[in-house]
Amino acid sequence: MSRLDKFIDFDKKNNIVFSNLYLDREIVVKIPLNSDNGKNITIDKFDLSKYTYLISHD
Repeated sequence: MSRLDKFIDFDKKNNIVFSNLYLDREIVVKIPLNSDNGKNITIDKFDLSKYTYLISHD
């Protein structure tokens, strides 16, 4: 069964807050919360253990 974690993070370079959905701590779906009305959703491989996030959420 897949594991799903949700985190909020902030991109300082572009001033964008993201809601991130992590699948099995390998794949991230980044949903911008304060720009483009969520039109620029990205999906990428990502290692969650290497980074610090603002907050975990449900």
